[in-house]
Amino acid sequence: MKKLRQAGILAATVLVLAGIACIKNYNQKPQRYEGQFFDCFDTVTTITGYAQSQEDFSEKLKLLQEKLTYYHQLFDIYHSYDGIHNIKTINDAAGVRAVKVDGEIIQLLEMGQEMYGRTNGAVHIAYGSVLSLWHDCREEGLRNPEQARIPSGEELAKRAMHTDMGDLVVDGKSSTVFLKDGEMSLDVGSIGKGYAVQRLAEYAREIGMEHALVSVGGNVCAVGGKADGTPWVVGVENPRPDSGEAYIATAELGDGCLVTSGDYQRYYEVEGERYCHIIDPDTNMPPQYFSSVTVRAQDSGVADAISTALFNMDYEAGLSLVEELEDVEAMWVGKDGQVRSSGGFKVNEEK
Repeated sequence: MKKLRQAGILAATVLVLAGIACIKNYNQKPQRYEGQFFDCFDTVTTITGYAQSQEDFSEKLKLLQEKLTYYHQLFDIYHSYDGIHNIKTINDAAGVRAVKVDGEIIQLLEMGQEMYGRTNGAVHIAYGSVLSLWHDCREEGLRNPEQARIPSGEELAKRAMHTDMGDLVVDGKSSTVFLKDGEMSLDVGSIGKGYAVQRLAEYAREIGMEHALVSVGGNVCAVGGKADGTPWVVGVENPRPDSGEAYIATAELGDGCLVTSGDYQRYYEVEGERYCHIIDPDTNMPPQYFSSVTVRAQDSGVADAISTALFNMDYEAGLSLVEELEDVEAMWVGKDGQVRSSGGFKVNEEK
C-alpha cells in the first residue's frame, strides 16, 4: 500500500508539474512571425501575425494558403481544376448552358453587378472579351518587344460588342450563372483578389489570429492592430521607384484595408509608350489620368473595385464618387508625381 501511495503521489506531482508547464506556455507573450507563399493570384502573399510558437504560426499559415489557393482556383479564367466549376467553366459554357457554381462565385458576381452600377460602368466584370485581347497583345509584346503592338480600334470595337452586363444572368436561388452571349466572357480581375483577401482576413480571425496583416500584392488587409495595441504601418508603393524612394507615403491600419491600382507593375511598351493592364470600358484603352490610386475601406473587395474605378476616372469625377461612398477614402498619384487625397485619407508622406 505504501508503494501504491508513493506511486500515486509521484503521478500527481507529475500532473501538477505538467499543468504548471502548460500554464506557463499558455501565458507566454505571443511572438510575431511572418511567412510568404507565391502560388496565388500571380503575386506574393505575405502573412504577418502572432502565435505562441513557430509551429503554431506555420500551421495557421498553411491553412491560410489552402484557403487562398481555393479562391485563386475559383476565380481563375485561364485554367480548369478537377472538381471545381470556376470562372473559366462559366466562360467555356457561354451561350450554351448555365453552370452551377460555388456560392462564393455567386456573391462575387453579385458584388460585381453592384459595383458596375455604383461606378457607372467603370468596374466591368463582363468586359473579358476586350481584356483578353489586350492581355494577348501584352504577352506577345513582352515576349517580342520589337514586334509589340496595341489592338486596333476595329478589333476593340468588335470585342466590345460582347460586353453587355444584361447578358450576365446570376441566379442566387439555383446557384447558377449563364452568359447569354456566346462570345462574352467574364474577367473578375477588378474585384476577385480583393474579395479573396477580405475572406482570407475573416478566416484568419476564425482560426484564432486576432492580430494579423494580410498582404496579397497591392491588397493589404488588417485583422486588428498589432498585439501591443498600435496600428500596422503600411507603405504606399511609389509608382515611379526610379525616383529613389520605394514608398511615396505610409498609412496606419487597425482594422480595414488598403488597395492600390497602378500602371507600374503589369504593363508593356509600344514605341516608347507605356500601356498598363487596366482598361477603361468607355474608351477600350488604358487610362492616362494617374500613375496609381490607393483606396482605404473596411472591405477589401470594395477597395479593390473602387481603386480600379478611380483609375479610370479623372480626379474630379473620382473624388465625387468617393464622397458618395461610406467609409471609403482615396489617394491619387498623378503622372507628374502630384499627390492628392480625399479629406479622410490620412497618410505620412515619405521624405
